[in-house]
Amino acid sequence: MTRTLCVTSRSCSVLLDPDGLYEAREKHVLYLDGERLGEEYRSVASLFDLEPDTEYELQIENGDGSRETLNFRTRKETCTLDVRDFGAKGDGETEDTAMLQAAILCCPDDGRVVVPPGDYVTGPLFLKSRMTLEIQDGAALRLLTDRNRFPVLPGSTPADNNDGEVLLGMFEGCAVDGFAGALNGIDLTDVAIIGEGIIDGRANEGDWWIRPKEIRIASRGNLLYTQRCKGMLVQGLTFMNSPSWNIHPAFSEDLDFIDIRVKAPWDSPNTDGFDPESCRNVRLLGAEISVGDDCIAIKSGKIGLGRKYKRPCENLEIGWCALLDGHGGVTVGSEMAGGVRKVRAHHCYMKGNDRALRIKTRRDRGKDGIVDDILFQDIRMDGVKMPLIVNSFYFCDADGKSERVQSREKLPADETTPEIGTVCFERVDATGCKACVAYAMGLPEKPMKQLTLRNCRFDFDPEAKPLVPAMALGVEECCRRGIIAKYIRGLTLENIQTTGVEGELLDTLEVEKLDIHDKK
Repeated sequence: MTRTLCVTSRSCSVLLDPDGLYEAREKHVLYLDGERLGEEYRSVASLFDLEPDTEYELQIENGDGSRETLNFRTRKETCTLDVRDFGAKGDGETEDTAMLQAAILCCPDDGRVVVPPGDYVTGPLFLKSRMTLEIQDGAALRLLTDRNRFPVLPGSTPADNNDGEVLLGMFEGCAVDGFAGALNGIDLTDVAIIGEGIIDGRANEGDWWIRPKEIRIASRGNLLYTQRCKGMLVQGLTFMNSPSWNIHPAFSEDLDFIDIRVKAPWDSPNTDGFDPESCRNVRLLGAEISVGDDCIAIKSGKIGLGRKYKRPCENLEIGWCALLDGHGGVTVGSEMAGGVRKVRAHHCYMKGNDRALRIKTRRDRGKDGIVDDILFQDIRMDGVKMPLIVNSFYFCDADGKSERVQSREKLPADETTPEIGTVCFERVDATGCKACVAYAMGLPEKPMKQLTLRNCRFDFDPEAKPLVPAMALGVEECCRRGIIAKYIRGLTLENIQTTGVEGELLDTLEVEKLDIHDKK
């Protein structure tokens, strides 16, 4: 049923087609208070330029001519501050950092800072609680390209609190000194960042993507970074050309990211689209992501942070998204030492990913690194190399190719051993597959508890070439293979349809219980 997803003082997002993917199954025509707004072809749509504390009637005309009505009231707003009144030029040449920051700092509770059309050259900005930042259509925040002009967030600072420290900078699951992001939220509550504008990291114009593994002053920053925030909405914006991960909320909760776009060249290093880390109650709805690394990567730190804070990433919904260029579509890990649980990704479209739906972990993530209750549902894929991956031998850390990490021997399970619980792939429809239907490996000493594939269809590219399905040592190239499953307690296959598979559908090693229904 059509419903509102979020409402601010100046905007509203609605779900038009709950059974669609990123694109709706049919065209909808929108009318606001009787005035025709236009046609909408996506399942999630947004309205902007609304008035605060105002009742609106939205009518949605469906493809068959029938209409649905949604009534909503915008939130109250105490004040609007225009950044131009603080001296911002927006001319694409003058640096506007101080002027933009002044407007943010002066914003009263429940007020709005508006960035009107223009190109605003800026350094990192720091938000405050109980405010709305609106970057309007035609406005762009263009990040400085000289890293020497960026503040650094210290990784860990000693503090007289329960943790004995304050975490600020983070990168790849560790507390490390890191450059501030374009927008930063530290210990905030009730923040909205909305609009149809652009946040451009301009990494393609600087040296961020040159020798990316080399630490120069500090680790590369994000376009949006949060630490310990509660209650944040990000709506309508386009994020592009980030120095590193685009959106990185950490240790935060009650977060909504609705109708956003995230873009980076396919070959840009570590430009993940959306990486929540040790967060809870997160929604990513109606997003379009095309980047140089994982489109979405759900994380909870490496073993140091995982062991100390034991903070899982949990209660996540990912829906009605388009996940295009990227190494992974929706990924869990590999930094998951605090655990990842209760994740549902549904009604998404994926095209051209290397590995579309994947879980990646490895030894030494720790006993708190439990991945459980993961559901991928109603997913359409076109031209992906590998549809489904569960990899407990991921090798991309500095020691990732060591004998201990990569050994297929049954090592003693101890404080450093992670675990994968239940993972379900349901109603996945994939065409143009390359390597195999699924490649799933638990650990010999800690087998994956339950893997389920239900009502799925896989159609292989007849011209596919052999490739390595999983990023682990000892994995051979394959082409047009079925399901390869190793070290799993329970494997359930129900109504799995394939076209173009060569050889047997199922290849197993140390699968304790196998349950197959309606195999085709």
